[in-house]
Amino acid sequence: MRPDTPADHIAEAERLERTAGLYPEDAEQLLLQAAAHLELAGERDRATTLYDRLLSPEAPHPASAPILIRALKASNLWEYGHEAEARAIIDGVRAAAPRDPAPWVIVAESLESHDELTQAQETFTEAVERLLTETDINDPSYEKRPLLFGRHRVRRLLGAEHDSWDALADRVSTAPVPLDELHDPKRIWSLGSQDPAELRAEISRIQAELGSYREALSRPFPVAILHWPSTELEELLTAYPSLESEYPSHEAHLSTIESSLRELAASGTPNLGIVTGTVPSYEAFAASEGSTPADVSLLPQYATTLAARGRAVGWPPRGDEGCWCGSGTTYSECHGTDQT
Repeated sequence: MRPDTPADHIAEAERLERTAGLYPEDAEQLLLQAAAHLELAGERDRATTLYDRLLSPEAPHPASAPILIRALKASNLWEYGHEAEARAIIDGVRAAAPRDPAPWVIVAESLESHDELTQAQETFTEAVERLLTETDINDPSYEKRPLLFGRHRVRRLLGAEHDSWDALADRVSTAPVPLDELHDPKRIWSLGSQDPAELRAEISRIQAELGSYREALSRPFPVAILHWPSTELEELLTAYPSLESEYPSHEAHLSTIESSLRELAASGTPNLGIVTGTVPSYEAFAASEGSTPADVSLLPQYATTLAARGRAVGWPPRGDEGCWCGSGTTYSECHGTDQT
């Protein structure tokens, strides 16, 4: 059941905070999710506390994406009256010139939402000029497309003439409604119309826009097979001997991974990957699910969760790359050899 009310969001945030304590290697992502729920619940001061916790020099693990966290913090601060601090952080994010598009999008949209359209346009434009490469001219990655769409939207609100970046945004947009119509400033007036036909048309345009953003921001994760290094598998089976039926030996486990992936590939399944498990994180996952690590049915769920968190390594490797099993030899000389 998805959180709906503020109380639901607070409960979910608190659950994520507890899970972060059990799952330290994933604490950053879990606490960011918790902060998002607190913002949705209107508990913005508590969300700021979580952002500060992640950025603290005393944090157990240094933040892997500190600029993104600062951008989120700035956006949150501005929403509950801390404009000066938010602006200072936004200036710092821009000065840092991150290579990740997400912080740029967050701070530009924060400026846009507070009617700072000129600064929002400057921010989107700076990001586009810094991050889009010659390759992106033909097919910008999904991560970078929100920069183009946001820039187009702000420039439309400012009444600016189309330029080459706007033309690129138009070309890569897959929405059934043209961007010029989606981003038409006059649309706001139709929301106050009493004409059912106008309202239905506006609803259709909004749905098209949301569909476009969902596609641009989607992160399809691989169909992933769970891999246990030998030391981790030994620890797992020592603690939970009932799993020996699933893992009779480490060699058999590795062979099963490769054969399973080959079968999936032969069946036409795209986007395959491998995720590496650890016993502490698996135990924490089981605790978050209210189950026991000895439950065999949790193993594929654990693999899917790791893949969704970006932990998957694509399969197959190139023949001259190191084998996924960690043997230290190339894939072509290890599990990449022909199997019969």
